Amino acid sequence: MDVSVDCALFGFDGEALKLLLIHQRTAEEGPLSEDELQMALPGDFVNEQESLEDAASRVLHELTGLDNVYLKQFHAFGDPNRVKGLKDQQWLRTFREHPENRVMTVAYFGLVSLHDHIPRASSFAGDAEWTEVGSIPQLAFDHDDISDLALATLREQLESKHIGFEMLPKKFTLRQLQTLHEIVLDKKLDKRNFRKNVKRMDHVVPLGEKEEGVLHKPAQLFTFDANLTHDS
Repeated sequence: MDVSVDCALFGFDGEALKLLLIHQRTAEEGPLSEDELQMALPGDFVNEQESLEDAASRVLHELTGLDNVYLKQFHAFGDPNRVKGLKDQQWLRTFREHPENRVMTVAYFGLVSLHDHIPRASSFAGDAEWTEVGSIPQLAFDHDDISDLALATLREQLESKHIGFEMLPKKFTLRQLQTLHEIVLDKKLDKRNFRKNVKRMDHVVPLGEKEEGVLHKPAQLFTFDANLTHDS
């Protein structure tokens, strides 16, 4: 049995929550039709002398060029029938020496701000792109299950682990922070109560700066200081 890692990398661009997906690499015998092409989460085998964490970091570095992505292991998927059909088998044959081998995968979710992070193709993918969470197509293998559980884990830990700040710029407004929470949690939040709660948080630090280059009234900027959290 082989061991792999699969990564559900979420990004926020200020308006939408997105998931990084890879496209099936074009087969050697010619381009795949639209019906044959599939998308999946980025992943790869764990090398013999490589830790799980190092493998996950390597996969995302190959796709994004980022070295310090927030990554957390959240589940292992070992169903013997993870490869579901001919399309999955065809994809595996393009880059695996033994596509028939059973593979157990350890899943990670990661978080980035999308203000300047552009994905790029890697050895195991034909292309890579950020896809809005609400528009994710059916994915290859069992990656629908992995992405669903990753999103549920993100929602569960968003506030208790203070992880949402990983998807914001270093300097952000309370409006941006509330928008992020509303989109991730998929619900509207009362502005007054949200701001009242934020102002009780020691780790959300007001700056003596305001937004620049905006058409509306410039809002005060804040930053996140992990050293001031008491429950992380």
